[in-house]
Order: sequence, then structure tokens, then C-alpha cells
Amino acid sequence: MDEASRGAPWLSIIGLGEDGLAGLGEAARAALAGAGTVFGGARHLRLAAGGITGMAQSWPSPFSVAPVLALRGQAVAVLASGDPMWHGVGATLLRDIPAGEARVFPQASAASLAAARMGWPLAEVTVLSLHARDPALLRPHLHPGARLILLTSDAAQPAAIAALLAAEGFATSAITVLEALGGSDERLRHATAAAFDLDGIHPLNTLAIEVLAGPDARWLPRAPGLPDDLFQHDGQLTKREVRAITLAALRPFPGALLWDVGAGAGSIGIEWMLAHPACRAIGIEVRADRAARAEANARALGVPGLRLVSGEAPAAFAGLPPPDALFLGGGANDPCVFDAALAALKRGGVFVANAVTLETEALLLARHAALGGELLRIGLSRAVAVGGMTGWRPAMPVTQWVWHKP
Repeated sequence: MDEASRGAPWLSIIGLGEDGLAGLGEAARAALAGAGTVFGGARHLRLAAGGITGMAQSWPSPFSVAPVLALRGQAVAVLASGDPMWHGVGATLLRDIPAGEARVFPQASAASLAAARMGWPLAEVTVLSLHARDPALLRPHLHPGARLILLTSDAAQPAAIAALLAAEGFATSAITVLEALGGSDERLRHATAAAFDLDGIHPLNTLAIEVLAGPDARWLPRAPGLPDDLFQHDGQLTKREVRAITLAALRPFPGALLWDVGAGAGSIGIEWMLAHPACRAIGIEVRADRAARAEANARALGVPGLRLVSGEAPAAFAGLPPPDALFLGGGANDPCVFDAALAALKRGGVFVANAVTLETEALLLARHAALGGELLRIGLSRAVAVGGMTGWRPAMPVTQWVWHKP
């Protein structure tokens, strides 16, 4: 029986700091010297060159761990930045091989080094990787007094992030650019978002941001039910209070997938994804203009990963991964769409449909009679001016059916 089949460690995943070999412990140095093949980026291979005795192998382009897996059972080392299990290649590799086949030698992560330099308790800081990711992901984390540590992609990204902060009303936020942490070129420089003018930034940089809100800043509350005016829409919008009740019924959890059928402005899918960074959503919308508007709303509110499918249900369901939860906002009055949506839902999933017309309400009542579940009547009134006084103006009542698929 060979080593791979026994699960013996054959792979060493070694974290490097900017101080290279000097920062490695004795065990990590021995693992590096004992590897017949060493994989890494050009910078990592250069930093560790004095300790490599085997063949140095650069990563292929586009990036793939397949060359490492092809040498399974042989003595292989992989070099990574800092902690390989934190937004690193170690996490990628250990999705494909059992943990017992690898030894991981972590160094301090960029977040740990940045927190140490700033004197910030790491447990009280939000750490976000924007490396090769849309800076719009920062939007949900902008609120007064927040402390953020951001991993960036390159020398240009700090200015782009400063511009985003200024545009969203956080112009006086304090930004520290921490360059080449742990190495001989380490440098810390400071600026505000509005007056960000730092140049010659090292491509290996991390940002520490103390968020300060100006009078025009609009931050996103943590509770469901965002203000309606945060969404661009043409009237096709699940209103704030009903949206909050609907999200509570849908019960988002990390990693879960939602289908928002009849997405309109995308508000349900957007708030589902805001519930946790791992939540996923697909919006299905027959009108291309509404789908485009929902996509724009998603990016503006910090969830650019919302997937929009422009097409008519139920045909648009074809090929989509089955959902853990499904909200039927548009098409609830069509029995064919209703049946196809119920069939698509995973076992154990939750189905929520809202009705404002008598015809759609009759369909919900029939489904409730046949399948069970919960019915809820939502009635809201708003105070409005009546002449020189104030009175209540009722909104159209909403009937909601919630069903858990056995």
C-alpha cells in the first residue's frame, strides 16, 4: 500500500512572510529541503530559493492545483503567503485531499500583522478579502465606527476603495496603507478617503480603515427590511415591512441558495445575500430591463454575486441548481409556474408566496388546503396628511403562504 492510500503526509504547505527563510521554523525548513518538487509563485520561490533542493515549479496560468495533485504520494512542498489556510492555496488544496495527507506550516497572516501594527484587537475587526474581487463587497461593512482590514489585489486598488468610501458618504474615514508587511520594504502611510493621494504603493499591500460617517452617509442596517429608497425600481418592489416579514419566513442560513421568482428590483434576493456572505441567490425575471435594474441594485448594495436569469418561468428554471428556499413574487397566479416552483424546491426547503389579488390569494388558499403550511395576512397602514391633520391610509393587504417541503 502506497503512502497516498494510507493517508500519510506527502504534501507540505508552507507559509512565508516577507522575511522569507528567516521566518521559518526548523520543521518547515526541513520539509522544504526534503521536497522533490516545490510549487509557488515567482515571489515565493525567490524568497525561499536558498532552502529549495528539489525542482522549483511555478504555478500554471490560469492557476490550477492539478500539477500538485498529479504528484500525490511524492514529497511535494507548496509555498504560500502567511497563513495558507486563510484565503490561501492551502484551503484550496485541502478541499481535494484529506487533511491527514498534508502538513501545514502557517506564518502570521496579513490580517494579524496589520492588527499588530495598528494596535487593534483582531477579534473586534472585520477582515475582508478583496483580492481579485469586486470592491462593491465592501458596501455592507460600512457603518460608523467600524474598523476594517482589507486584503487588496494590487497597487491600484487602495485608491479605488478610497473613492468608493468617499462616494458613499464616508469621506473622512482614516485609511492606513500597510505595504510589504514583515519585510525590509515595510511601510505604513496614512490618508483620508476624500484626500487619498498616495502614490508608488507597493503591490503587496493591506488596508486598515477606521470608518467615519458624514452627514450624507447611508449605511445598511443589519436587520432585514432596507429602506425602499435604497432600491431603483419601477414600482415592482416588495415593500420594506413585507420584505422583512418575507425574509424571516424564508429563513436564510450560510451557504443556502434562494430562487427569487419574479425578482423585480431584486430586493428579496439582495437582502437574502446580505444575511450572510455565504448566502447565494438567483433572481428570475422575465423583463430584461428589470433584471438589469436588479443587477445594478445588487452591486450598489454590496452583493454583486446575485445571479440574474432573464427569462419566463417556468422555462427559465431549466438547468438551475435546486434551491434551499424559493420566493414566488411574480407568477404566483399561474398554476404552471406554481407547480414547477414547488417541484424545483429541495426536500426540507422553504417556499414563500405573497398575494395581493383575490385570484392569487385563492390559489394560495387552495395550496394551503391541499398541502398545509402557514397562512398570514399582512395589513399595514401609514400616517398621511389629511387636510391640516393626519390620518391612516391602509396599504393593500398581503396574504402570505409559507410551506416547508417534506
